[in-house]
Amino acid sequence: MTSYKMNDKNIKTIYIVLSQTKTYPARAIRFYTHEPYAHASIAFDEDLEEMYSFARRGTYNPFNAGFIREYIDKGVFGRFDTTACSIYRLLITEDQYISLRSEIEVFKQNKNTYSYNYLGLIGAAFNIPVRSKQRYFCSQFVAYVLEQSGIHIFNKCYALVKPRDIRINPNLTTVYEGRLSLYRFYKNKYQIA
Repeated sequence: MTSYKMNDKNIKTIYIVLSQTKTYPARAIRFYTHEPYAHASIAFDEDLEEMYSFARRGTYNPFNAGFIREYIDKGVFGRFDTTACSIYRLLITEDQYISLRSEIEVFKQNKNTYSYNYLGLIGAAFNIPVRSKQRYFCSQFVAYVLEQSGIHIFNKCYALVKPRDIRINPNLTTVYEGRLSLYRFYKNKYQIA
């Protein structure tokens, strides 16, 4: 991927968030993968006010899951204020940004038609891609919308992208690691961008 500078004209910034809650599914994924994070989200702003992923739609039922807008102080993240996270910055072109917005808009307009790709999650664990236009798991969704927007930062099929692939990706710049509930305080104190 081409590298951009933040002060380049027509360059936009998006954020990818990895997180680890204390939910049973997240703990099971962490136990199996030995990775620090089990969940991935994509955000359009540094405050993470506009953040999306595939996850549980309510706070308690992990089986009612699909495309959602996430909030760092509500839902599962609000329930578990000790959620650990790592937040990454990615610089993209204005055209890629417009395309990414368009991709997310399709998901927003059709949110009730999407569900969680449990089979895909199992397939990815065994390096077997399981794709469906209506089902995604969190990191698969992030990789899919990036790829569809012309943002090619993974050297594998989007259906196989796991949080680890995000964590070690050389195209991403880490801007924060710590408790998700403290991120905005940290950001405001240290003026990260």
